[in-house]
Amino acid sequence: MAQHWTLDSIDWSGFDPDAVSDDLLAVVKAASLVEANSADYVTYLCRVFPDDADFQAAARQWGEEEAQHGAALGRWAEIADPAFSFAQSLALFREGYGLPLDASASVRGSRAGELIARCVVESGTSSFYSAIRDATSEPVLKEVCRRIAIDEFFHYRLFQKHLGRYKSGDKLGLMERLKVALGRVQEAEDDELAYAWYAANILPRDPQAVYDTKANATAYWRSAMALYQRQHIDNAARMILRAADFNANGRLADLVAGAGWHFVKWRRDKLARTA
Repeated sequence: MAQHWTLDSIDWSGFDPDAVSDDLLAVVKAASLVEANSADYVTYLCRVFPDDADFQAAARQWGEEEAQHGAALGRWAEIADPAFSFAQSLALFREGYGLPLDASASVRGSRAGELIARCVVESGTSSFYSAIRDATSEPVLKEVCRRIAIDEFFHYRLFQKHLGRYKSGDKLGLMERLKVALGRVQEAEDDELAYAWYAANILPRDPQAVYDTKANATAYWRSAMALYQRQHIDNAARMILRAADFNANGRLADLVAGAGWHFVKWRRDKLARTA
């Protein structure tokens, strides 16, 4: 794990209100809820690995650090918008969104598949918070996201280490591992981020607002995708390929990274046109 830090490690007094944009604030509010809701994932992972005490301990530590990320982002959002209540929005999010916690086996089909999927998530979050860090000029948010991005990279390495213990006895072939990885990338479009956007940015203003998955997902991704630069997509693509046991520095990696960047630009332009 990365060197431990707490909310007291952040110099909150350096906050610059003139450097806050509405779109980025809305993204951070939604991200704070997803990060803070890690306990459900810990429960799920411990049920998938019921006989692996080492992994369970690592998963619990991971969950605590993810919850801290949510608390840090939530505190920043409350400073930037005193009308925002992190605790209230988190309660609304948990009331309307939850993981299926009765699983006794990985939804990926195997433990190795589960760990590949976790690596994909951590590669995405590391790149996402790096993108926020590079996009914002607000010094407190920049520091918070710098620390979170480092944590997420170490979380990737953590799951990758445990993946090494399981993949040798796993029956997943190379293309099957790639399929699991790409499938988890596509799941970034699922209900979690859309509902987090709704709970953080819509319900506090209008408690009677009807939830529309597509509309909220579109609003989230319109703001989030504007943050990415080429290097963030390149890093994520190579980390994902490495988790799936592909060469992360060869021609295939260059092609995948390039395709990923072209997709982000295309999607960003399309979302901008729907604004």
